Amino acid sequence: MTFTVYVPLVVTVVLAVLAPAARRLPPRAAARSLACAALVTATGWLGSLALLAFTGLAQIPEVAEQGHWSVAALRAEDPVSLTVAALGALGLIAAFGSLAVAAVRQTRQLLWARREAAAVPGDTELTVLDDEVPQAFALPGAPGRIVVSRGMLRCLGDDERAALLAHERAHLRGRHHLYLALWRLTAAVTPLLRPLADAGGFVLERWADEDAATHVGSRTVVARAVGRAALASAAAHRHRRLAATGGAVPQRVRALLAPPPAPRALPFVAGAVLLALCCASLAEAASDSERMVVTARSAQCATARPAPVATDRDGASHRHPHCRPHRHARPL
Repeated sequence: MTFTVYVPLVVTVVLAVLAPAARRLPPRAAARSLACAALVTATGWLGSLALLAFTGLAQIPEVAEQGHWSVAALRAEDPVSLTVAALGALGLIAAFGSLAVAAVRQTRQLLWARREAAAVPGDTELTVLDDEVPQAFALPGAPGRIVVSRGMLRCLGDDERAALLAHERAHLRGRHHLYLALWRLTAAVTPLLRPLADAGGFVLERWADEDAATHVGSRTVVARAVGRAALASAAAHRHRRLAATGGAVPQRVRALLAPPPAPRALPFVAGAVLLALCCASLAEAASDSERMVVTARSAQCATARPAPVATDRDGASHRHPHCRPHRHARPL
């Protein structure tokens, strides 16, 4: 447990450093990989902190008495210092507190989006607002809605309007709001995962751009639509999630004017290896922790005074449940 318990923490740092490289990968695969990486590393982060905190909690005499294990044997088995265990406990409390706040916030935002989508007049997917302020965004719901203002439509040509609508439709079809919620929740667990959330928001916009380019049959048209929509809405100073004007617009336009990103297996294989290492190390650390407790209980039973043996009405004896031998001798 000395080394394995820290591996998920190290993997989290490594993936946070490498996350910006996902912007250059095929966006659909990059988004799914970032979501998987965020979920696994956040779980590994919480698991490592919990195991570190347990080593400190288990050495409290009152806890050891309730668990029926030896504090001395526990300290001999696990070299993690009490200071590290205390830091792990504080980190675990902070992570769960931040996660709870983020979960409430994300739930409210999703409920708000559903209410707004339900309140939009009409029963069609597209709703045009009688507003001169250029804006366009998608509202996830059941069903989702695409909202575009007349001011935005006046800024775009026919082909560009089709590209804009295809972009927003891709957000709804791909359920990109769930990706955003996942990244925000995992970033609440540890700030080290914020680069994954930032890169994830960009690749979602790129995913929608690529889907729109496939739909209209022209990457140049989508690039023009993204650029004009961003320039038109810049004066409004409004930021909407799942909007065609979101993300780093110049980088998105450059990517659309270039050929589609070529599939590359190496980054995804390397990420999968890191995530597998994270899971295996956490499982190994948990197994070591269980073995440590079993050894400490055996030591406590070996040093404790023989307790009186209880008998039932039939005269059968019963030992203390924590001091029962694991194997019974065969009768001669």
